[in-house]
Amino acid sequence: MVLRDGHDDGNLGHVPMPAGRSPAAARGRRAARPSGDDRELAILATAERLLAARPLSAVSVDDLARGAGISRPTFYFYFASKDAVLLTLLDRVVAEADAATRAAFDSPAGDAREGWRRAITAYYETFRAHRGLTLAWAEARSTNAEVRELWARVFDGWVDRCAAAIESERARGAARAGVPARDLAVALNSMNERVLYATFSGDGPAVAESDVVTVLLDVWLGAIYGSSAPSGS
Repeated sequence: MVLRDGHDDGNLGHVPMPAGRSPAAARGRRAARPSGDDRELAILATAERLLAARPLSAVSVDDLARGAGISRPTFYFYFASKDAVLLTLLDRVVAEADAATRAAFDSPAGDAREGWRRAITAYYETFRAHRGLTLAWAEARSTNAEVRELWARVFDGWVDRCAAAIESERARGAARAGVPARDLAVALNSMNERVLYATFSGDGPAVAESDVVTVLLDVWLGAIYGSSAPSGS
């Protein structure tokens, strides 16, 4: 979740929504390369293009090297494995989601419902734009400890920011009292993750893409405020 810096001014401009920031360190990679290196960028672009069309298990290092126009040995000069590519892309997309939700809350605020709607929309649209990667990360988490640990750190950051926001809303009398804020934040963020995964993958019952933001917004507001129209804003 992204928490806007600043004092509690009694509106939802300071309340976070799901996004997050993870360290941009080159996990699993060899010596750091210049960020603008064309071959590195070509590998990353190839990975995202291929993962938009096939699952992670069907993408090989040879596929990535060939798509980037380089040899397999050259690939390993930039990344130790295809999972290292996935980790780098995860860092980038998480940072993109973070920036998008910050921009949503830095915009002139209307009522509380509109603030939450803008932030949920920014989060959802960021991951929808990278749906192939989103599904690949879910696949990799079941087999790769480094991907799983990175995602856990990202998720924990969202939970911390959300819990702080819920506590702030409770303190100013806008949100209802209830279960511990962190527990509520865990449940709401877990719901977001599952809803997006089901919608993007078609795995099990899923919310239609056109309805995702509306459904998530209604559940978040109901859980935090006790209704879909928070008061005190």
